[in-house]
Amino acid sequence: QVHLVESGGGSVQAGGSLRLSCAASRRLTCMGWFRQDPGKEREAVASLYTDGPVTYYANSVKGRFTISIDNLRNMMHLQMNMLKPEDTAMYYCAADVSCPYPLEKWRPGSTSYWGQGTQVTVSS
Repeated sequence: QVHLVESGGGSVQAGGSLRLSCAASRRLTCMGWFRQDPGKEREAVASLYTDGPVTYYANSVKGRFTISIDNLRNMMHLQMNMLKPEDTAMYYCAADVSCPYPLEKWRPGSTSYWGQGTQVTVSS
């Protein structure tokens, strides 16, 4: 069993920044962030292989968000800059033992683990 705990969500104004963190109880093959707003489908935001350096970003966040990994502490971070109201969602950390290439094909399933989520709210 793997435990994932997110932190760092909150409320900011458009143009502001937030940094999300995900602490994992052990290292898996890949980790990433997904988000979901009520009434919308879950969206992959960013992901990486824990042994680096390949990353994936959704087009909607490229150039604004940066995903990183600290393997010494089994922690993943998502630096979110230039936030927009459309970034408002519950953000979930996910990790998997079986990860496809390229990462944009990753669809978390039976081998995946999820955190409890952290809310990000961006006001205009």
